[in-house]
Amino acid sequence: MSTSNDDPSLSEILDTLEEAGDAEHVTINQILEGFGDRSLAPILLVPAMITATPISGIPGVPTITGLIVGLIVVQMLMGRNTLWVPQAIGKRGISKDKMTKSVRVLRKPVGWLDRMMKPRMAWLAKRPWNYAALLTCLAIAVTTPLMEFLPFVISIAAVAIGVFAAGILMRDGLVMLIGYALTAILVFASVQVA
Repeated sequence: MSTSNDDPSLSEILDTLEEAGDAEHVTINQILEGFGDRSLAPILLVPAMITATPISGIPGVPTITGLIVGLIVVQMLMGRNTLWVPQAIGKRGISKDKMTKSVRVLRKPVGWLDRMMKPRMAWLAKRPWNYAALLTCLAIAVTTPLMEFLPFVISIAAVAIGVFAAGILMRDGLVMLIGYALTAILVFASVQVA
């Protein structure tokens, strides 16, 4: 279910990810091209989704996705509607096969989320209230390199960012509250592992 003619559903975001790139390789620039001039909320979901899959086990991937999350969040806070990414990051990518497998892993949970999410407590997903969620995502993104070698912790971080992004996209304040709860779990898990 899309929230508007301009906003894709979570499943449609997966479709864009699966269609990006060529037969062998997918770059960040190619993924962004698939979204065109959409708002940044669906694009924020992309690095979170990627990090929540087995791709996050590839050294360097969580750090790169964390950098991208940081770039997206800063630009959302600035009120930008289109995303600027440095060429050095935009040219980075992974194999098409790994991307396709990761999208397949996400299909079932994302389909379930699409059915469950709906506009409610929408004020939490709008300015100025969504700034707290965006700043939380930025804090998580900045600490991603420290969490890279802690698979369980990095997965919680990715899911928290994804939940915030989905809540903003779908105008679902209840989901935003779940994002805050996941962030609390993330902080607790990080302290326990450290």
